[in-house]
Amino acid sequence: MPEGDASHSGISTRKKETMEYKDILFSVEEEIATITFNRPKVLNALNTDVLTELLDAVTICEKDEKIKALILTGAGDKAFVAGADIARMQNSTSVEMVAVMELGHRTFRLIETMPKPSIAAVNGFALGGGTELAMSCDIRFASEKAVFGQPEILIGVIPGWGGTQRLPRLVGMGIAKELILGGGQINAQRAYEIGLVNRVIPPENLLEEARKFAKKLTRMPSFAMKVAKDAINYGYDLSLDNANKLEIACIVQCFSTEDQKEGMKAFLEKRKPTFIGK
Repeated sequence: MPEGDASHSGISTRKKETMEYKDILFSVEEEIATITFNRPKVLNALNTDVLTELLDAVTICEKDEKIKALILTGAGDKAFVAGADIARMQNSTSVEMVAVMELGHRTFRLIETMPKPSIAAVNGFALGGGTELAMSCDIRFASEKAVFGQPEILIGVIPGWGGTQRLPRLVGMGIAKELILGGGQINAQRAYEIGLVNRVIPPENLLEEARKFAKKLTRMPSFAMKVAKDAINYGYDLSLDNANKLEIACIVQCFSTEDQKEGMKAFLEKRKPTFIGK
């Protein structure tokens, strides 16, 4: 956990700033936060300790106005997150696992719904909880060495951190059932073909490309970014008529911002806009 009380705000982003955790690395540079899962000896497997730290760090990202985008990646060259820490789960009871599953869902949903964009830079194995974590991010960049899958069925359980829900929404029910019921793994190229990842990138360029895209996102109008995410996230399961009404409610809010005025003025003046996040 962070040393002292960071009050979840006030992080300087002009130079690289770091906060101390046990199982993750957390740094902020040029308005971009990077969370790196730092348990390479166990392929960055998730447990309650890691999830608790992740939830704290993501909460900081959500609340600190100086942070405009988030990148998640894994330490080492083998894994993003290779799944849950099975050794910690093996002898758990159903009652004990409720808290673990709810913690994961709460954390992943915060990543998915917070007003700032998130990018998963998947540098290796992203299995089980790793695939589920990547799917909670807005955008997924994969190394050519990345491997995805939901192999939980092979150890007598099912995906428990959103795999049965987000995967069908991203790739369709048929492919999702193939992966979940068969417990198989797919490479980065196949993940791209089915729409699970946005880009496949050489390993040596992965973080550079993720940061380049994150930097682009930091220059976007932040309120429009927020309501765009809301329209997509909360409109997906609505009827088309209700979803369109949500979209109208979201876009009209933009017309109360200074960034909307600046964006349209800059367009008419044929210049680049300068957004201020208001």
